[in-house]
Amino acid sequence: MKAKLCDLQPKKKAILIALSISILLMLAKFVAYLITHSNAILTDAAESIVNVLASSFAFYSIYLATIPKDTNHPYGHGKVEYFSAFLEGTLITIAGVIIIVKSGYDLIYPKPILKLFEGAAIIGATGFVNLLVGYYLINTGKQQNSITLEADGKHLITDAVTSAGLVAGVILIKLTGLYWLDGVISILLGLYIIYNGYKLTRRSVGGLMDESDLSLVEDIIDCMQKNRRDPWIDIHNLRAQQYGADLHIDCHVTLPYYFDLNQVHHEISSIDKMINGNAQRKTELFIHADPCLPACCNYCHMKECPVRAEVFRGEIKWTIQNATKNQKHFDQ
Repeated sequence: MKAKLCDLQPKKKAILIALSISILLMLAKFVAYLITHSNAILTDAAESIVNVLASSFAFYSIYLATIPKDTNHPYGHGKVEYFSAFLEGTLITIAGVIIIVKSGYDLIYPKPILKLFEGAAIIGATGFVNLLVGYYLINTGKQQNSITLEADGKHLITDAVTSAGLVAGVILIKLTGLYWLDGVISILLGLYIIYNGYKLTRRSVGGLMDESDLSLVEDIIDCMQKNRRDPWIDIHNLRAQQYGADLHIDCHVTLPYYFDLNQVHHEISSIDKMINGNAQRKTELFIHADPCLPACCNYCHMKECPVRAEVFRGEIKWTIQNATKNQKHFDQ
């Protein structure tokens, strides 16, 4: 339990830093809007409200994800991180829609814009800070296997990109005197925000629906192939699910049918140790042992097998195509 609490500290620290900075940057952006009355700058300021709300919920979800398993939640509480990412994506999308609607209105009924360079300077500074904090959150999220931190970091980088586009647009407006560009730029930024909100929501829904992470499954299969032992005749029906920072894997392993229970336990424990020894996160395995059949002999590596019915002809390499199917490899 003590180790679990220690692991939580980098996540808490990262999200608290993000939340504190988001509040300060939100205030700065609204100051920029008040001195300019620019719709494009208001677009950036409105998205900052989403940053604050998202970081607040992210902090709570990180706390909840670290609560130990209980009777009602045998797989832990880690999936709340997907819900946090879903909420953030939804808020981003809503902000984008509101921005487009308001900008469209102001294109029809324009308002004077003031002190554009001063406003652009403030927005540029906030964008640079968001870029630094965004990369910090993404790196911490990858190290701690937290989709919440990664989502918040990507959101902040999106905010930094929109700020950069906004600064360029404001300078263009000032140089050309075409003030209607303010509404056009904010509509384009709104569309970009909606696109990023969709991508974030799509990823979180995939996690909530236990959508397969093919790259993760391929890494697991590759690890098992490289560390393959003779008694592991084949691996099939392999599945992986991510719950917060924890990874759950279940699969079927075909072993020699004449192994006693102690030998079976030893081989399954070897797989467990091998996966956890190579994984960068806590991994829980559920392994079902299958007995071999005579049809397995042609690809079985077991030397001096007392019941071999057919000579060894060649190894069947484990791939995502055969290891994820619910059938022994001779059935392919």
